[in-house]
Amino acid sequence: MMVHATDSSDSAILLSKPSDEKPVVFERTIVEYEDLSERFKHGSKDFSRQFFHVYSIRLRALTEPLAERAKAKWGNVTIYKLADLEDAQGKRAVVIGTLYKHQELKPSILRELSEEQQLAPPTPRINYCSNKDQLFLEDEMLRIKIVGNHVNIKDMVTGIVCAVIGKENEDGTFDVEDWCFPGCVPRPAISASQNAGKLLLISGLDLANRVESMSLNLLTEWIDGMIGDPAIQREEASIVRVIIAGNSIRGSAEIHTSKGHSGGKAQDSAAAKETAFAAQRFDMFLSRIVESCCVTLMPGQFDPTNHMIPQQPLHPCILPKSARFKSLQGVTNPWVGRLGSRIVSGTSGQPIEDIMKVCDVSNVSPLVWLERTLSWRHYCPTAPDTLSSYPYYEKDPFIIEECPDIYFAGNMEKYESSLWKGEDGQTVRLICVPRFCDSGTAVLVDLDTLDAQAISFGSS
Repeated sequence: MMVHATDSSDSAILLSKPSDEKPVVFERTIVEYEDLSERFKHGSKDFSRQFFHVYSIRLRALTEPLAERAKAKWGNVTIYKLADLEDAQGKRAVVIGTLYKHQELKPSILRELSEEQQLAPPTPRINYCSNKDQLFLEDEMLRIKIVGNHVNIKDMVTGIVCAVIGKENEDGTFDVEDWCFPGCVPRPAISASQNAGKLLLISGLDLANRVESMSLNLLTEWIDGMIGDPAIQREEASIVRVIIAGNSIRGSAEIHTSKGHSGGKAQDSAAAKETAFAAQRFDMFLSRIVESCCVTLMPGQFDPTNHMIPQQPLHPCILPKSARFKSLQGVTNPWVGRLGSRIVSGTSGQPIEDIMKVCDVSNVSPLVWLERTLSWRHYCPTAPDTLSSYPYYEKDPFIIEECPDIYFAGNMEKYESSLWKGEDGQTVRLICVPRFCDSGTAVLVDLDTLDAQAISFGSS
């Protein structure tokens, strides 16, 4: 795949004599690619299982690394099961379990069924927090309420596997003195190697609402190397892969209520037609890019695929033109892959958005929650409690098994990025990829230095 540039010298003006110089030619940088997200793909589906299985296997999988970190942090301490906590006899004890955050305002199917006779459905909540929230720690047998000055309920979510050290109170609660989490996965020692090329991250194209977009046209021509001087085109040719992180066809579920449809079948029919037209526009956009650059396509919350995470790749029939190209790889959400020697992982944004609903800390950047999911060693800790997911019963695929070099969340309100350094020397580039339909912004990441920059294609 080639990117061409014409001579841009001062003598190359309109109606001048043709130059004998050959045009500058840039060849697209190519790096080895491997999809590491096989564990997120569904084989046989069984929805008859209960969701408590996933919490049990999550706790079993993270107990051993968590016990090692707890002993390294607190010394040679005794780790108790909740059923054996009375043996501590009021002394400091360490307990390992899964957090459960009791919130009266979070969605409840039982409450919805009990209120099904009401005239109007309840308004969806922006967050589920209240002053009545409580925090519990549970293992395979029991549950205990945790309290104390070191317990900040707003910073915690259901599904985190952790260790706590403290004492059991006379009222049966557990007074926490300190916390310990599984921590980021250690990175194996590998020989240092240079990673040529750059990675482009995009999310939230939302073509159901953006029929014509100058920003989108500029983005297409920029990736294809059709605009800019030779210096710009050299950078464009260094893009080894484009990752599109969800909500490409549709970015919202509430786009038809203001278009005069009365609801019911009329609204559903209009929504289906708009989705089909948006899919055609996205296929046209994508077919232009995959002719010159490799693309990894992730589904999003509102794209036409399954709603439960892990979301499966968009069906090739939805994208008949671009699906013919081998340079297009449809993947799951979440997704993990390898580019050269770099591990890249991320989601289309639902896990981070759900954590923010549960915590209601509006002044905290999504980057903080990205960092904490690394420390919690889990991509989607709130699934299946408040984030719908498949009822796994043999293995929890959302446990982070590899330390990423680049870790992103798509469909965020604005671009943010930071370089996070772990306790064991890990270095991870954290990125919030903004919605392109609102910001006209993509994110370019250097695979060698892990430097990130926002590339704006808007007028503002």
